[in-house]
Amino acid sequence: MYETIKALHSYWAYLVLIVLVIATFSAIIKTIGDKEYGPNDFRKSLFTLIVSHIQLLIGLVLYFVSPRLKMFSELGMGEVMKDSLNRLYLVEHPLINIIAVALITIGYSKHKKKLTSKVKLKTIAIFYSIALILFLSRIPWDAWLG
Repeated sequence: MYETIKALHSYWAYLVLIVLVIATFSAIIKTIGDKEYGPNDFRKSLFTLIVSHIQLLIGLVLYFVSPRLKMFSELGMGEVMKDSLNRLYLVEHPLINIIAVALITIGYSKHKKKLTSKVKLKTIAIFYSIALILFLSRIPWDAWLG
């Protein structure tokens, strides 16, 4: 079960990153170009919200079925924090990505309340950009690409 969920989490991450990049850069380009917010922008931001939340749920399931989780009880928090690989998988990756998904959620919610196109797009651009940077900062690149 662990290997299946791990593979799903890895492959779904590609979808999340692709959709997030598209929504982010679309919002940035339209903000800079003074373009109008349209139905496709709404769909992009909503789809990004949905796939990121699904990834979060898959990640939470993976976290709790992971054999790494017992490291907390075996080594203690101090030893987990001293080991960069354990710290990445058990603390940094989950925490930072939960924050990133929260930023996507906040950005999506805030943009819906705005009345003008420029402000809607700017809100999406800011929150989704920060989320993208956070996601990219905590991907275990050596395991993911290797």
